Amino acid sequence: MAVQGTEQVIHRDPALFYWILLPITIVMILTGVLRHYATVLLASPSKPPATLLESRERQALIRGINLRNNAAAAISSSAFNTRKEYLIDGYKKGTFLRGGAESRGQAAPNPMSDPAAMEGMMGMMKGNMAMMIPQTLIMSWINAFFAGFVILKLPFPLTIRFKSMLQSGVMTRDLDVRWVSSLSWYFLCLFGLQSVFIFILGNENSASQVAQQMAQANPGATANPFGPGQEPDKMFQAEAENLEVLEHWSVLDGAEDRLLQIYGS
Repeated sequence: MAVQGTEQVIHRDPALFYWILLPITIVMILTGVLRHYATVLLASPSKPPATLLESRERQALIRGINLRNNAAAAISSSAFNTRKEYLIDGYKKGTFLRGGAESRGQAAPNPMSDPAAMEGMMGMMKGNMAMMIPQTLIMSWINAFFAGFVILKLPFPLTIRFKSMLQSGVMTRDLDVRWVSSLSWYFLCLFGLQSVFIFILGNENSASQVAQQMAQANPGATANPFGPGQEPDKMFQAEAENLEVLEHWSVLDGAEDRLLQIYGS
């Protein structure tokens, strides 16, 4: 048992760095690059709207999302309130629906009978498979060959709450929390290589699992925010509720006082 106040020392083979830590890191980076190009090849281009009414329906929802996300740019309070009231009124009355206000309350069309919806579902399935299959194979590979190894020690202190995250597979009661197991290094690479992928592939990449999940959770980032089986009227009502509780603030608020505070002294 480790004595409190003393430095815990574990004699490790230096070859662990070359045979475990470095291979896992390289495989994770290469897997991310391959996932990016596989996602690009498997991605189906979104179909443009067939009619002007359908285009207006899509753009109306994206306009509300952009107002929520970017209202603090340089828009005045009066301009923000005007846009907010206009969008909320249109969302609640069903003005932006392609079928008009009369189409409110209608059930969403069956995605199994819509070719465009079926194609969208297949695209989502391809993206999920490109994300899940490589991670399953890599985890199986690490569990089969590298399970139970302690490969490095972090140079900074951590609390005991990090023990379960950093010592998966070798967690013992007396082991210092700064030691990292091979399986935990896999999870750290899985969620911590975003900056590496941005450096290699650019900002718009599909290599990171976190980036893919964020893109799926942000409907405003896609050309068609309405997924298969979703009702536009319900999404409009939800967006109207989000806008109603939104309060305006601008980066220009108090700019004069800040300027005087900087240069007045």
